[in-house]
Amino acid sequence: MSKQAEFAVILKMNAMFADLGTDELQRLSHLCHTQHLANGEVLFQKGDPGDALFGVRRGQVRIETGASDGSRLTLNFMGPGDLFGEVAVLDGQSRTADAAAGEVSELFVLRREDFLAFLEREPKVAIKIIALLCQRIRWQSERMEESMLQPLPVRLARRLCALAADFGSEVHISQEQLGVFVGAARESVNRQLQAWRKEAILDLQRGRILLRNMTKLTAIARNE
Repeated sequence: MSKQAEFAVILKMNAMFADLGTDELQRLSHLCHTQHLANGEVLFQKGDPGDALFGVRRGQVRIETGASDGSRLTLNFMGPGDLFGEVAVLDGQSRTADAAAGEVSELFVLRREDFLAFLEREPKVAIKIIALLCQRIRWQSERMEESMLQPLPVRLARRLCALAADFGSEVHISQEQLGVFVGAARESVNRQLQAWRKEAILDLQRGRILLRNMTKLTAIARNE
């Protein structure tokens, strides 16, 4: 399968492009090129021009921002099949966060001028993008509600389930990163993870978490 065909598959899996026909996807995918990133390499920083839409072919990209105390806040993890950069590539404004490779990665890149020209020819894609951005706003609102109202076990279980959906049962993330993600101190995260380890819900290894009992973890995430 060619890289353009792979990109077309990724586009088809995304809600923004799911209703496009085969010919439309092929025309869009042929506008892309690929970019390789080393582990830890910065793709873009907050304030950089929003000049491209990205799709992850392989690897992992962290979307991050800096906190006032100098620490890093991980907003999201992007894995194979994920698209990101929609906001900046649409309005042409500066990037609102940083992006860096969490491991060796290969990305599909669709330049803004090529994408906008395609949208002018395919207005139904623009409607899909509006729906996707609304979905992102709802997601952010839910995360804010979680941090304010839900107890730590529920927040932690939901985040682990979300990561498992993208990356499988072996999640490569430090406890410090996970704590930043759910709005809790590393020590509190460690205590909860250790409790779940004793219950055989998961195992802990350096820099990664092995999820053993997704049924129970999902029940916790649902606050059941």
